[in-house]
Amino acid sequence: MTQVVAALIWKEDRFMICQRPAHKARGLLWEFVGGKVEPGETKKQALIRECREELDVLVDVGDVFFQVEHMYPDITIELTLFNCSLAAGVPKLLEHNDIQWILPSQIDEFPFCPADEEILKEIKKIYVSEDVL
Repeated sequence: MTQVVAALIWKEDRFMICQRPAHKARGLLWEFVGGKVEPGETKKQALIRECREELDVLVDVGDVFFQVEHMYPDITIELTLFNCSLAAGVPKLLEHNDIQWILPSQIDEFPFCPADEEILKEIKKIYVSEDVL
């Protein structure tokens, strides 16, 4: 089981999603910024490092928003998504193909990595009003 961490970063009523590079596994699918926890790191340390490496930003890591296990054909992961905020920097495309800030109601417009599906359902349950027709 590979430990993976990711950041749920909000800017007002929108949250950040990143598009994976075409040449990587699950290329061009959308995800939350993050990555694998390295030996000797805590999950929070890993997330701070990954955000610096992938976006050149410093994040404040808060509490866990959601945790899920997912089996891909090539890897089994335990994904921990943390509530985060930008502490310093402006996100740059150092690793990803694109970055978007989306409303929770726009989730279905983007093809996400399968491991994120349960997380996205939870975001919609909390933040998308049932009375929107």
